[in-house]
Amino acid sequence: MKALIYRLFVSPIGLLRGPGLVGRFQRAWRIFGKSGWAGVQWELGRRLGGYNDYDKWVRKYDTLTPELRKTLADRVAALPSKPLISVVMPTYNPNPAWLKEAIESVRAQIYPNWELCIADDASPSQEVRDILRDYAASDERIKVVFRPKNGHISASSNSAIEQVSGDWIALMDHDDLLPAHALYWAAQCIADHPDVRLIYSDEDKIDENGHRFGPYFKCDWNIDLFRSQNMFSHLGVLSTSLVREVGGFRVGLEGSQDWDLVLRCVERIEPSQVRHLPRVLYHWRVHGESTAKSMDAKPYAAIAGERALNEHLARTGVEGSAEHLAFGYRVRYALPAAAPLVTIVIPTRNAVELMRQCVGSILEKTSYPNYEILIVDNGSDDPEALAYFKELAAGSRASSASPAASKARVRVLRDARPFNYAALNNAAVEQAEGELVALVNNDIEVLSPDWLSEMVSIALQPGVGAVGARLWFPKMTLQHAGVILGVGGIAGHSHRGMPAGREGYGGRAALIQSFSAVTAACLVVRRSIYRQVGGLDEVTFVESFNDIDFCLRLREAGLRNVWTPYAELVHHESATRGKDVSPERAERFQREVAAMQARWGDLLRHDPAYSPNLMLEREDFSYAWPPRLAPV
Repeated sequence: MKALIYRLFVSPIGLLRGPGLVGRFQRAWRIFGKSGWAGVQWELGRRLGGYNDYDKWVRKYDTLTPELRKTLADRVAALPSKPLISVVMPTYNPNPAWLKEAIESVRAQIYPNWELCIADDASPSQEVRDILRDYAASDERIKVVFRPKNGHISASSNSAIEQVSGDWIALMDHDDLLPAHALYWAAQCIADHPDVRLIYSDEDKIDENGHRFGPYFKCDWNIDLFRSQNMFSHLGVLSTSLVREVGGFRVGLEGSQDWDLVLRCVERIEPSQVRHLPRVLYHWRVHGESTAKSMDAKPYAAIAGERALNEHLARTGVEGSAEHLAFGYRVRYALPAAAPLVTIVIPTRNAVELMRQCVGSILEKTSYPNYEILIVDNGSDDPEALAYFKELAAGSRASSASPAASKARVRVLRDARPFNYAALNNAAVEQAEGELVALVNNDIEVLSPDWLSEMVSIALQPGVGAVGARLWFPKMTLQHAGVILGVGGIAGHSHRGMPAGREGYGGRAALIQSFSAVTAACLVVRRSIYRQVGGLDEVTFVESFNDIDFCLRLREAGLRNVWTPYAELVHHESATRGKDVSPERAERFQREVAAMQARWGDLLRHDPAYSPNLMLEREDFSYAWPPRLAPV
């Protein structure tokens, strides 16, 4: 099998570059170990066809030509103000060659109004100290302080901050690189958004030979994803006054000191004051001692990250706890002592076997202690289905060891009107008695017993609208991991078809995060919020896109929609369900497509939970050719 993976996954598609042949092969073998041959095929599918050839992408879209340099220089000259940006660089015994490259990358910036504030943390290398002294003597923009005693990175970074005289701080490690236009884009953002306090960019990695790979094309500010991973660094540019207001870096949080700093900063500002630059403005050096390669290089960083996140939750009054995973962090939000009632709404017509599976799995597996099931019978005429509904309503259930099963009440609401998915759910919500409602398709089967507890705990958080679940096809490939706007013209599902065992692009198929929308195949929302925004639009979106439109109206109301991978269910019908191609249904679908484009057109083209550097033709986070960025 190893030989087969080598032939198919490594050798024929030019993967000898980047972290090296051994690293590529090890990665392929890890993928096979986590998700088998299906995982290897998925990754191979992303790489074949050239969609994710980063070398080519860089040459076409991220290479500074002489003409582009002149254009950016002209823009710098036209800026109404040129704030001083202080690049803060703590150093400790770096590779001298990489240190020189890092410093030279700052000196090569197109934007001229910068200073480089270096604090050396008592490096034992005389060569390193000599390099720093030479640079400080030759360039007045470079300030160096030599700490007499090693204090680790937080103390060293604070020593560098003490030298800062600019209004803005850019954080940089001593062996990383800034592209020549990095500080220009930060300055332009400051000019365009006078209220901005925090700025972050996309990033990639660079190996020991200077080869770029592994780009992380990020979404716009996403507090839920930020609580799952440090999506802010790199490049992070912070208001100097804000950094000083929160007290700079905290000693004791080494390894996650940047994350902790930004966590404390975002607690004091509005989300709109955090801005994302969708350009690769930082090259993170990969070597044996860096966390760019693996968190295992600094296990203390994971512990520090847990502490930083838990203390952030405590400061912000969020009841919950955080734990480190292999690819990020999980926040477990606490439920109230008295769990609120949840009404689970399941529309159906006949489909008795699906309903037995759906309702049975809910009753037998759900650990949440306080819920009712409201079946919306849309004119069923199958005697077996009608008998089953009557049995449920009368309280007869198959035996179950689950305490929840004995307490759950099942009601049946007869609604024989012509099929209108939105109207059926709206009518049911009006009959619901729960503080929250869960919209659930009849082809859903519960996998994780705490699915409802997880979704409710998030839905009860301030500022949250709808909460979506991780849905699997029966063969355990992803059906739903959040909705991406614009894919296929309207929307698609993040990482659709990806096999179990993979974390997805940047971990985004396995971390709690906000999306612009989630599917109503399994969706939890507070009933008051559902009613506040008018529920599903049963006039415009009778069948398609009503859940996406609903989520976008929640977002328009100032709420965020959250997806969690820790509520897992199987969505049985979506993998094989045939399409009704009748002229009437096709015409209705086209009307609903047009209505979505008319109502949400601009947002569909610029989903803040996705990147303009990722394509809309595929759902696997492949690179965009070209990026959807305004031309420079």
